[in-house]
Amino acid sequence: MNLLFISPHFPPQFHMFCAALRRHGVRVLGLGDAPAHELRPELHAALTDYEGLRDLGDDDGVHRAVALLISRHGRLGAVESLNEHWLPLEARLREDFNVPGPRPAQMARERSKSGMKALFQAAGVPCSPGEAYTTPERLRAFAGEHGFPLILKPDTGVGAAGTCKVANPRALEDVLARDQRGMFVEKWVDGELLSYDGITAADGRIVFATAATYSAGVMELLTEQRNVAYHTLRELPPGMEDHGRRMVAAFNLQARFFHMEMFRLADGNWCALEANLRPPGGFSTDIMNYATDADVYDLWARVKAGADLPAAPPERRWLAAHVSRRRSRRYARAHDEVVQLTGDALMYWREMPPVLAGAMGDLMYLVRYAEPGPLRDAIAAIHAGGPHPCFPWEQ
Repeated sequence: MNLLFISPHFPPQFHMFCAALRRHGVRVLGLGDAPAHELRPELHAALTDYEGLRDLGDDDGVHRAVALLISRHGRLGAVESLNEHWLPLEARLREDFNVPGPRPAQMARERSKSGMKALFQAAGVPCSPGEAYTTPERLRAFAGEHGFPLILKPDTGVGAAGTCKVANPRALEDVLARDQRGMFVEKWVDGELLSYDGITAADGRIVFATAATYSAGVMELLTEQRNVAYHTLRELPPGMEDHGRRMVAAFNLQARFFHMEMFRLADGNWCALEANLRPPGGFSTDIMNYATDADVYDLWARVKAGADLPAAPPERRWLAAHVSRRRSRRYARAHDEVVQLTGDALMYWREMPPVLAGAMGDLMYLVRYAEPGPLRDAIAAIHAGGPHPCFPWEQ
């Protein structure tokens, strides 16, 4: 099978998906916005062919490049990127070149907040009231029906870009002074943010699942530039797995990663936030591996290649965490002290790519522990304020 992989070079760990596909007999054809000579050697070795463009937003150039790849290697069996930004491009290429998988209309519906809400409601998944913006009068009526605070966000968007909290009627009038076309309004939900993440097989069965809890939502992290920490869970809270499975079932996902976000409310109930039809961002695929001693790159490749799957899903053995620092802050412990403090629990550390740093921090430590106490202590130690800059090369 020929699989077209869009942007195989970014995020930087995604070359491992390509290498796993090749091991399972898939011919991986790459399409990216980096010149071929800039690809890392491991990625070069995994790709059967590659077309590099200056701009993947150039539809004519993209179509010419894909047509060239097809002329050299035959028709495509799949198009993938595993990246939120490129999901619409995936869908357009599937439609244009008659490749199985979600097409533009389906992808647009499932990526939009209004489409997600409709799917959750049809499946009986609890979620907060919400609707697409239509008129100022209707938005005022929604506020009257559901009260404040509200949250306004793009109906289709990535992360928390363009999102704002509306705390009172005066703030609502300030919001209405600006053009709100394309926005979606929801009743604000107070709760602990968690995610249910994994992979489905071609028949929709969940063949891998893990879960994570987050120190804050993306909107707070972006607007307040807080320190970031999120970690996997070994034991899931009561009801979480059932709720997550119902969210996955609502989208009828086949041979796909998923990242389902939800709130756990103070009363123990659950409220769906949104569905993402790709892995969680940043280096979360590595975190999944360290949490389970598994290989999600290989497992996803097995699913796409139609290869035999493991008899049982990997166990959630560890609490694996992304703990990051921000360039704008200073810290009590120098980098070398953090490395010494975390010891064998530190799997690796690295600078975050600039495009991810706003939501995920500038420098990240990937740590794992067997128990929550030491993990909490490590997060507190890494984030404690003091005289030291974020990056080790500035110390």
